[in-house]
Amino acid sequence: MSNPFFKKINNIKLNDVLVTLNLRKQKKNYKINDIKDLENAKKNDITFFHSIKYLKLITKTKSNLVITNKKFLNLIPKQMNILEVDNVLLAVAKITSMFYPKSIDDISDFDLKSIEKKNFPKLNYGKNVLIGKNVKIGKNCNIGHNTIIERNVMIGNNCNIGSNVIIKNSIIGNNTNILDGAILGKKGFGFFPGKKTNIRYPHIGAVIIGNDVEIGCNNTIDRGSLSNTTIGDGTFLDNQVHIAHNVKIGKNCIITGQVGFAGSSSIGNRVMIGGQAGISGHLTIGDNVQIGGGSGVIKNIPSNTKVMGYPAKNIRNFLKENKLND
Repeated sequence: MSNPFFKKINNIKLNDVLVTLNLRKQKKNYKINDIKDLENAKKNDITFFHSIKYLKLITKTKSNLVITNKKFLNLIPKQMNILEVDNVLLAVAKITSMFYPKSIDDISDFDLKSIEKKNFPKLNYGKNVLIGKNVKIGKNCNIGHNTIIERNVMIGNNCNIGSNVIIKNSIIGNNTNILDGAILGKKGFGFFPGKKTNIRYPHIGAVIIGNDVEIGCNNTIDRGSLSNTTIGDGTFLDNQVHIAHNVKIGKNCIITGQVGFAGSSSIGNRVMIGGQAGISGHLTIGDNVQIGGGSGVIKNIPSNTKVMGYPAKNIRNFLKENKLND
């Protein structure tokens, strides 16, 4: 499936990539289709390996061309071609910008037009609603005042979109409620600190929202960098929740107010998280996990576990250490 939100440059070859990364050109120069993460990369895509956390994926990826650094050379399958660099993610940012040159900045959609009843005859909407090109909205939906829906966004049936909502780079399922002030699909907070200036990381992913989801007031959900940010069916988010790029949240989760998710963490099904908890990046939270309010999660949590505190630990140990148990 082609990217519906960012146009890809299609004539990039291996030596174009090598020149960009200051690597030596090769005699065998061939076309590269795209840049993708390990899980989604195909044979003619370029991918990357930068953390031991993704060791299982490097053995299963379909790509035969990987960007990595000296530290991980012995972990790469022998059949793969390696592009060795000093900073993997910086290299990925440069290559992503080659394929998707308009993905660095979060420029507003300037082709928006006021919504017209003839284009959406079964839609109820308020005042000052702006719609981009190729937006698809299902049956029996409602949109509040001053809401912006940018180009190529897809919204399912029976959805309620509040006032002052901004939706871009997003696909939304059926029976989903998005409350006032929510922002979906903005670029993530990705950059590399430099000596003279910070280098921004491109974001070509989308936000994928399932069916029967509720997104609370003033939520911010960042689109993915290479993969997508996803929220599963039946999950409810309270007000003022922030979900960073590439986060995967499972089905029927309950996330209460002011919870923050750092990038690329994966949350299982039926997870409950109390207010003002923080989830660090690149973590895996299992199914049926309960996380107490104000907790700081900095390690993976197995399924069917209750945790609390900072750093978050088994709730029995937390109560015992803090002399809160009977």
